[in-house]
Amino acid sequence: MSGKRWFTSAFAAGLLCMVGFVLIAYWISDHQIHVFDDKVIGWVQGMESPGLTVVMKSFSWIGSGIPVAVITLAAIVILYFVLKHRSELVFLAALAISSSLINSIIKAIFRRDRPTLHRIAEANGFSFPSGHAMATIALYGGLAFLLWKHAPKLIGRILIILISLVFIIGIGISRIYLGVHYPSDVLGGYLLTGALLAIFIWYYQGYLELRGKKRP
Repeated sequence: MSGKRWFTSAFAAGLLCMVGFVLIAYWISDHQIHVFDDKVIGWVQGMESPGLTVVMKSFSWIGSGIPVAVITLAAIVILYFVLKHRSELVFLAALAISSSLINSIIKAIFRRDRPTLHRIAEANGFSFPSGHAMATIALYGGLAFLLWKHAPKLIGRILIILISLVFIIGIGISRIYLGVHYPSDVLGGYLLTGALLAIFIWYYQGYLELRGKKRP
């Protein structure tokens, strides 16, 4: 994809995600989103079974603090020491840190309580936006972008996208299934970090183009 197309696509994606997040935030603050939340919760938790609960708890654990930190650090070590991609290391590390900080700030602003009905797992802190959803977009979305750039064949790129989507969607649904987040928390987290990821991609591609032009 050419530089101009990267810029245009990243800008459009970021703008759409940010508009979506603002709308969800407004509907939450105005108490207009409970119908959507109730319907999705009813559908997701209606599939409850012992086997599915084990799967959902596994997904939720993968998206929690320690596994995300370990995977992020492992990716950073590989990028820096093995592949020598220092700019990609900065991209992934800055994205993860920014996502975490923004999540804390937005939660402190909205102070939305977590669901209280039908809890299968326990969680602390405020509910909106979902920290799991934001962390998974930052980690798996960021890694998918970096790996996609280096995949030589279309089938490899498709597999990268599919695997990242399995983790992102699975972790998000698990938080609803376990009763620790509203669907709007998860969707809001996806959209907010999706906008952040688009900004990082836009900036990173600009940096690569500028660096390329400076080379003799």
